[in-house]
Amino acid sequence: MTDEQTVRLTAWVRGRVQGVGFRWWVRSRALELGLAGSATNLRDGRVEVVAEGPRTDCERLLELLRGEGTPGQVTGVAERWSEPRGVVGFEER
Repeated sequence: MTDEQTVRLTAWVRGRVQGVGFRWWVRSRALELGLAGSATNLRDGRVEVVAEGPRTDCERLLELLRGEGTPGQVTGVAERWSEPRGVVGFEER
């Protein structure tokens, strides 16, 4: 058990991130980090990633989203931090 603050990260990932296995990759990384949330294709071509868990683990996921090992090609990531909502599991939408 950790005393670290639980947070909610919402990240909007742009680039060539749809149709390349990106949501599956995000789900795999999030589950490895013990995070709950979702990865959702948006109509404008971005993917919205929501992750809840310890702040350091959410920050690590954000680093991975901005890193070079993602499927497709990420050209930018916008982020927002907020209070967690108690999400359980991780969904691809």
